Amino acid sequence: MYTQNTPVHVKLWHHDFWRLALANLLVTVSVYMFIPVLPAWMATYVGVDASRYAMGIYAVGLFALGGFCSYFVQRYRRNHVCVVSILTMVACSLLQYYLPTLLGHSRSMLPTLFIIVRYVIGAAFGLAQMVLMSTLVIDTSESFRRTEANHSAAWFGRFSLSLGPLLSLLVYRYLGFQQVVWVSCICGLVAIVLIQLVDFPFKAPEDQLRVFSSDRFFLLHGVPLFVNLMLCTMVVGMIMTLENDVVFYAMMMAGFLLALLSQKYVFANAELKSEIVTGLVLLCASVLMLMTDNQTATVYIMPVTTGLGIGIIGARFLLFFIKLSKHCQRGTSQSSYFLSWELGLTTGIFIGLGYGVEEKDMLLRVALITTILALLMYQVFTHSWYLKNKNR
Repeated sequence: MYTQNTPVHVKLWHHDFWRLALANLLVTVSVYMFIPVLPAWMATYVGVDASRYAMGIYAVGLFALGGFCSYFVQRYRRNHVCVVSILTMVACSLLQYYLPTLLGHSRSMLPTLFIIVRYVIGAAFGLAQMVLMSTLVIDTSESFRRTEANHSAAWFGRFSLSLGPLLSLLVYRYLGFQQVVWVSCICGLVAIVLIQLVDFPFKAPEDQLRVFSSDRFFLLHGVPLFVNLMLCTMVVGMIMTLENDVVFYAMMMAGFLLALLSQKYVFANAELKSEIVTGLVLLCASVLMLMTDNQTATVYIMPVTTGLGIGIIGARFLLFFIKLSKHCQRGTSQSSYFLSWELGLTTGIFIGLGYGVEEKDMLLRVALITTILALLMYQVFTHSWYLKNKNR
């Protein structure tokens, strides 16, 4: 039995879990690979503003199919829904690269088409993640280990926030943008193979099957958690627009590893709110280090505090979402957590691209204000609200 203040640790799992966890890592890597290189590539064809809106519309697409998720996984085989979503994502990733070539000299429609393709990528990725994390991982785990399964699988996705851009920048440096696209697509295809290796027994649909519902999509009474986590990941998104260096993402990955270890050795018996508060203080420190422009701190310490901070915050908020959910709402809590994480991250990237490196000081002020707002919201409202409303 997991208490409210007990962290969950990764244990040895059966093969099906590892296949799905690796599939989660690869699917997320395939999307995050475009964060550091795609905006500049698109800008060469459609300009900075259109490129920025194409990156931002992805977040809107994430919500497009969520309301139909429950219907899809009951009407069709749930693993097939996930596979088709990933295939759509892979096809659109290729399409966005070849659009300028396909249009030739008639490129007036290129900005609109980029925006449409990015929207579809967001919709496909959103559905794939909702099915994978809120249905497939849960269905392959025993009922008493599902919290641990959710926690462990989510860490694979969290690591991809550093692994995806790191891989992308290395491929881009030595092979070019075209190979970034192909490596991204290969990651998606390997994820499909891993999902197909898992045997999912047939499940009969509900008697009254609704086409649109919030089930497996959005936890309506979890809005305060949703907003608070979104503010946290917004800060990370803004920081990522300023850092397109391999060392940054390598050190950020080290921060994630420290976050994973800290849950076991540092916060095992700590006060419940200490993790979120510590994580936000670390994010605040990252922003302040960027403001001071100290080269050593910015290059080697700031990425670690960023990864450590958002890693701690993400892991604890996930457990908050799970414990807030009512009976049979575990999958819905997973989807809400995912949407909050992605919406905040993409919003931060959208804001960061709007300011650009030239207005770095102003962007960092916005990031600092956002961090302080997230901390105040958690301290003044979210934590006490959660304690009053949790169901587990």
